[in-house]
Amino acid sequence: MNYGEQEIVDFDINKEEHYWPNKHSKNYIIDIELPEYMAKCPRSGYPDFAVIRLKYTPNTKVIELKAIKLYINTFIYREVSHENAVNEIFDTLYKNLEPRWMSVEADFKPRGNVRTIIKIDSSKM
Repeated sequence: MNYGEQEIVDFDINKEEHYWPNKHSKNYIIDIELPEYMAKCPRSGYPDFAVIRLKYTPNTKVIELKAIKLYINTFIYREVSHENAVNEIFDTLYKNLEPRWMSVEADFKPRGNVRTIIKIDSSKM
């Protein structure tokens, strides 16, 4: 296994070292786009590809960009449905960041003539 693959396999998004103090008290939005999400369909094993868009207004913490990249890359080895993946991403980041507001959107590439977009917004929960 190459060193990059091993780093992904061993990665734990819940470690405190991946979250830094937010030094600003004002409301502002961090907008992160991750265009290379990939996981496997739990039914067929075929690859699913998506663009993940994370937006949040930080409270006391922000996420390190390398950490979010590695976290999203951990899905490459997993079989997970679109809905479960997006809910897991939202729940994990919301729990660790404790943001003032957060949204996660996943725009899955068409497969079999079906395109799926899943959005979760903390203001609508």
